[in-house]
Amino acid sequence: MSVKLDFSVLLRDEYPRMILNGLATMFELTALAWLLAVVVGTVLAMIRMSNSRIAQTFVATYVEVHQNVPMLVQIFIWYFGIPALLPKDVQHWFNTHNSEFLFAFIAVGLCAAAYISESLRGGIRSIPKSQVEASRALGLSFLQSSRLVVLPQAIRIALPTLISHTVLLFKNTSLAMTIGVAELTYATREIESQSFQTVEVYLFSTMAYLMVSLLIMGAGTMLEDRYRIKAR
Repeated sequence: MSVKLDFSVLLRDEYPRMILNGLATMFELTALAWLLAVVVGTVLAMIRMSNSRIAQTFVATYVEVHQNVPMLVQIFIWYFGIPALLPKDVQHWFNTHNSEFLFAFIAVGLCAAAYISESLRGGIRSIPKSQVEASRALGLSFLQSSRLVVLPQAIRIALPTLISHTVLLFKNTSLAMTIGVAELTYATREIESQSFQTVEVYLFSTMAYLMVSLLIMGAGTMLEDRYRIKAR
């Protein structure tokens, strides 16, 4: 017995608007979480380069916690736990400024930052120490040496894993639906619960995530080819 799929369900009633809003929220959540992850991950990697054992221990602890605690649990901690520790005025501000979205992008971004910092640390460790020593001998400060000499090379070396972490971050934004963020997965579940067209609705969502993931990986491959450090 053949099964006919009817994707026209996605064009009924308010469903197109729900899908478009879900896609927009998904991209916005991904972009903000990625920016947060890159900034925090870069700072953590630079701290790991320092000679301070206390700072290195802090970063190592941060990485271990965020890599070994499920992201869903981290989202719940930020959404249900952190607000209880904040002053009433701050809680009120979050509640009136889409707290679900804010805590979701913070949780996803900070978790991804742990992985990005480790990728950058691996890139940094592959750079000969002589380059760092030479830059310092030329009068560059630690920050200048990191920004102008170390990080540009480390990013190029770590680019393949950074792209993989970007794809993982994008896919993990779907977990935000558990706290009510109306991204694509949330919209998909709402449409399915109203239309009862499970196969069509979730197949569309699957293809949307697959296409975006492939686009990210394709763009990453182009960047790798362009900025790969060629052997001499």
